[in-house]
Amino acid sequence: MAIRDRGKIKWQGAFFMPEQVKMQRDLWQDMKREAKPILDEYQMEEFDLRIKYAMEYKHAIRVTVWSDGFTTDYTGRIQRVDPITHELRLEVKPGEYERIQFGDVTAVKVVN
Repeated sequence: MAIRDRGKIKWQGAFFMPEQVKMQRDLWQDMKREAKPILDEYQMEEFDLRIKYAMEYKHAIRVTVWSDGFTTDYTGRIQRVDPITHELRLEVKPGEYERIQFGDVTAVKVVN
C-alpha cells in the first residue's frame, strides 16, 4: 500500500483569521516604504529651472512625487504653478489634472 502525500497543500494554512491576514499585508507593505529623500537648495533650483523651461516651450514633464513612503511618477504638461498654495497643476490627460505640492516633489525631468 502506497502513502498518498498531499504535496504543497499540507503546508497551506488551514485557518487564518482575517485580522491576521490584514496584519501580514500591512507588515509587508510597511517593509516596502522608503524614507523621504532630502533635497538641497541646488536640486530645488534645478527643479524650478526645468519647470520654467517646460512651461515656456510647452514640453511635458515627468514629476516623481513622494507620498507616505512611496513614490509615484506623473507625466503631463504643466497647466499652472501656484506660488500662494505651493502647488503645481499638471494635466496628465486631456481634461484630467493632478495637483502636486512643491514639498512632495523628489525629481523633475523634461520629456520631449
